[in-house]
Amino acid sequence: MGILTRFKDIMSSNINALLDKAEDPEKMIDQTLRNLNSDLGKVKSETASIMAEEQRARRELEECQDEITKMQGYAVKALEAGNDADARKFLENKAALSSKLTGLQEAYDLSHANAIHMKEMHDKLVSDINELESRKDMIKGKLAVAKTQERINKMTSSFTSAGDSIASFNKYEEMADKALDKANAMAELNKSADNSIADLTKKYSSQSDSSIDDELEALKASLNK
Repeated sequence: MGILTRFKDIMSSNINALLDKAEDPEKMIDQTLRNLNSDLGKVKSETASIMAEEQRARRELEECQDEITKMQGYAVKALEAGNDADARKFLENKAALSSKLTGLQEAYDLSHANAIHMKEMHDKLVSDINELESRKDMIKGKLAVAKTQERINKMTSSFTSAGDSIASFNKYEEMADKALDKANAMAELNKSADNSIADLTKKYSSQSDSSIDDELEALKASLNK
């Protein structure tokens, strides 16, 4: 791609649109700046060359115009001196220069248009570079914040999962508490039943001992008799 074709694309390009299409905007910014600064050097060189060509064309045009004016002046002087032949030669030279002038004017007009076009491209490129340079840190800052937010979002998702796990844990703990309460209640009931049997046994055991005592006393009484 020729430089003029390439920078015609630059003239119609939109830096923001380029960034929107980038998969990695941060790298795209740095790469775009490197490319544009490299291109700027080429554009400056090309612009300087075309502007020099415009100046050369203008100088040739002005010199030809000056020569035409001189030939006209010499022709007048020759006529005033009565030298018609000399006046004719000056006028013939003037006619040749006038014919040449047309071509020089066309060349200058073209070189002037090219110089304006290249200057516009140069200024557009400088403007794009300055805009990106001024916005680079801001854009990178936004990208950094976006990446941080993305990490926070992932952490939030992890916290949500952890919350679900904690809720499940609480449910299991509640089930364990219910099982423990039930076991304790059963133990209490069993303990009450054991106590009742023990009390009942003690009651009748004491009655049996009393009967033996009574019998012993009766036996002693009969022996004494």
